[in-house]
Amino acid sequence: MIYLDNAATTSPKPPAVREAVAVALRQYSANPGRSGHQMSLSAAEAVYGCRKKAADFFHAPSEERVVFTLNCTEAVNFVLKGLLHTGDHAVTSSLEHNAVMRPLEKLARQGVAYDVAEVIFEDPEATLRSFIRAVKPNTKLVICTHASNVTGAILPIADIGRFCRERGILFAVDAAQSAGILPIDMQEMCIDFLCVAAHKGLYAPMGTGLLICAADLPDTLIEGGTGTNSISLLQPDELPERLESGTINTPGIVGLRAGIDFVEKKGPARIYAHELRLITRLYDAMEEMSSIRLYTGRPCQGLYAPVLSFNVSGLSSPETAALLDKAGVAARAGLHCAPAAHKRIGTLDQGTVRFCPSVFTRPEEISRVLEVLRQIDRKQRNARNY
Repeated sequence: MIYLDNAATTSPKPPAVREAVAVALRQYSANPGRSGHQMSLSAAEAVYGCRKKAADFFHAPSEERVVFTLNCTEAVNFVLKGLLHTGDHAVTSSLEHNAVMRPLEKLARQGVAYDVAEVIFEDPEATLRSFIRAVKPNTKLVICTHASNVTGAILPIADIGRFCRERGILFAVDAAQSAGILPIDMQEMCIDFLCVAAHKGLYAPMGTGLLICAADLPDTLIEGGTGTNSISLLQPDELPERLESGTINTPGIVGLRAGIDFVEKKGPARIYAHELRLITRLYDAMEEMSSIRLYTGRPCQGLYAPVLSFNVSGLSSPETAALLDKAGVAARAGLHCAPAAHKRIGTLDQGTVRFCPSVFTRPEEISRVLEVLRQIDRKQRNARNY
């Protein structure tokens, strides 16, 4: 199987990640921070090591501000529902995943208003102006994706972050498609809340995410046992305990640390260059196939993440994906949980087929994918001319 569904979750996971999870299951199967015995203390040390690693990787204010979540969606919900109340206003982008749009829509029914800033492809300055125009006197939060999971378009988050900081507006970034590939410095980019899908570009196990908080969240989504100040019936004020009720995923967290080690060793810039090179090769060859429609400009560094959406004339996106699957190529079809992005590119009625390589994708695999696509293209052209 040639796996090109890495925008959903990366596969395979590095051997070091798999081994780290196995070690954790053998050596750290105790509740970290809940008991005084040695296994619990060892588990707590392993968890702390991952906090420190993540804080350093993203230039967070401190390791205590690193919160472990199930996924990026949970992190986004913590931010939106922990911050926004009746009378508040938020701004988001026209390329957002439902992880952002659905919570915002629910909050809108509770008196929170939001506006959508149009993303102008390949024009970061125009995109920034869209965000500036959408801001109102009561804007409390700007939240946007770093890179679209449908088009790969990269938003100018450093510029948006600086604007928000100057205006006293909180800034949250959905880094589901960028963490581990694109550079992220929370302090330089003025990011108050960073939401990460660790199982994607950080090659961690599924069921692992991060919320890194440079600012405070007034409200919590979940309350419960934290292993601290148990006499009190109130949720702790301090991070990370405030947002980490119940038993955390220690094996996944240990695997996450190994994933960050893997990405650091490879180098995010090298990983990005490799993946973009592969996706650009796909784009250039597919552009020559008359039955294939592409929806963005040619992928280029700094403007696009390595994500490519397309359709084949005469076929629905699920039909195309089924043909690819039959030929041994894994891709995702449909709306990718991001109808806002599909509305932006005019594919809301049919979705697209999406390719996304990883550090493990080989050039010869791309050659095979192109062979399959050329066969599909020939068949569709012949059908049209019949």
